[in-house]
Amino acid sequence: MESAKNQTLLQAANTDALAKIAGNVVASSDPGRALKAWREKLGIKQVLLAKEMRISPSVLSDYESGRRPSPGVLFVRRYIEALVGLDESKGRVVSKLVSNDREAAILAIGEFQTPVKASQILRAVDGRLLTGDESFVNLYGYTVVDSIKTIYALSGYDFYRIFGATTERALVFTKVGTGRSPMVAIRASPLKPRMVVIHGPRELDPLALELAKREGIILALSGSRSEEEIISSLKGI
Repeated sequence: MESAKNQTLLQAANTDALAKIAGNVVASSDPGRALKAWREKLGIKQVLLAKEMRISPSVLSDYESGRRPSPGVLFVRRYIEALVGLDESKGRVVSKLVSNDREAAILAIGEFQTPVKASQILRAVDGRLLTGDESFVNLYGYTVVDSIKTIYALSGYDFYRIFGATTERALVFTKVGTGRSPMVAIRASPLKPRMVVIHGPRELDPLALELAKREGIILALSGSRSEEEIISSLKGI
């Protein structure tokens, strides 16, 4: 029984590692160099990885250096699976990186003792209402997340962790560029927060506004000076 449990945990860790590396590679403008960066970060020699993938070191080198066309989906998948497999045999460096990023993605999370009006959250984060009506909506918690780390580090069950005890909460994204990525991620998730607060930009991408309207989400733009100020204000409610 314990062996089966450990195997399940191992598989979950591998899935997280695969998702983290794949997300980083897909988002890169140079996938080949991104793959190489991960290989070097994990301390795995090119010859060893090529052997695991059953290709020649020269072919692997060509992809990593950009001498060959951008690697396709199947190659990237084989590369990452081989990389994670070798890392597992070496001591699981990547799983530690994933775990650290997962913890760093969630900056603060809390549940309110009594219901709090969305309008009170708006004041706490020095927010400007963009869509929705905050007047009569009750919220029961808050979560503050690092936008970039959340998108790269949280997947599957871990993404659900940001909702705490209930989805009737304020989800605050910090370090945001245009606001599009957080709202697209929420749109794709089966769970939706009642309120979303964006911190970082002065204006939001029109698509972010449209997605919030479609999902019936209260959307606000925070004018707080820092994420620390936001967290302190929310904890003080």
